[in-house]
Amino acid sequence: MAELEADVDRLKLLVAELALDRRMLQEALKKAMTSARRRMITSEICEIFDVSQRRASRALDLPRSSLRYTPVTRDDQATLARRIEEFAGTYPRFGYRRIWALLNREGWSVNKKAVRRIWRLSGLKVAKPRGTPKPRRPHGQDLNACHLRPSRGKDDVWTWDFIFDRTSDGRSLKWLSLIDEYTRECLALEARRGMTAEEIRVILAEVATMRGGPPHRVRSDNGPEFAAEVVWSWLVETGSGTLYVAPASPWQNGYAESFHSKLRDEFLDREEFESEVQARALGELWKEEYNTERPHSSLAYQTPAEFAARCLRYVPIEENSSDPSYTEQPHQ
Repeated sequence: MAELEADVDRLKLLVAELALDRRMLQEALKKAMTSARRRMITSEICEIFDVSQRRASRALDLPRSSLRYTPVTRDDQATLARRIEEFAGTYPRFGYRRIWALLNREGWSVNKKAVRRIWRLSGLKVAKPRGTPKPRRPHGQDLNACHLRPSRGKDDVWTWDFIFDRTSDGRSLKWLSLIDEYTRECLALEARRGMTAEEIRVILAEVATMRGGPPHRVRSDNGPEFAAEVVWSWLVETGSGTLYVAPASPWQNGYAESFHSKLRDEFLDREEFESEVQARALGELWKEEYNTERPHSSLAYQTPAEFAARCLRYVPIEENSSDPSYTEQPHQ
């Protein structure tokens, strides 16, 4: 019995010494070697002892993510830097975060901080916008403001507004934008010398047909085109409610204002239109690019089209005219 107890004590001592040796080996691997050297040693252990990477990483107390990391070579770094510069040239108003999102969409496995480092080393900067930025204004108090009556799903709230530009001969261009507030999709971007309420009704009807139905609500200011009888009648016929924001309160229609800032910054200020026809054609191309290629920061850098593909059309609970989200008449 005494001999058995002595053997057990010797085994315990041996196990303790082996555990100590293992801890010392693990510490040495962590502190005395580079990540590349640790990956090489782990790979050799897997081949020599015919064990899985999981078991080797557990024995060496090394995270598997670091063992599976594939470092970017110098050639890849140079290619990456060139691609970043190409994107910066194509999209001069994009910062490094949106460039990083575009790189990921192309299949680059690169960290956002690495893109920022290359961005700075290359001396890249976001091009300054034209003009002086306007000061922030407080939220409006009207109940139909976008922060008080937010969209609850795809095709719940569409918002529309006008923005103005000029052709090269100095003549005015009037752009109508129609946005889905939830998915951020640009549903329509139309340019005219002038635009009547009937033309707006036709555009609305065409978009509603493509979307499989009209919106639940439409947000806009109380401009004459939006409050016209022909547009109002179409909204009533289709069962769409109206959300007219307070007069002289564009910040209450924040989604339209935000879209227009991007439209002005990334398209209108970069193009010179020779004619109305050319403006329409280029506008349609930019709309497609905005929906399908441009990463949107508020959508976790998905494109509006990608985000919308994951959304079902919003079906509201049965409501009545007492719902405060409806405005029966535009502001006077």
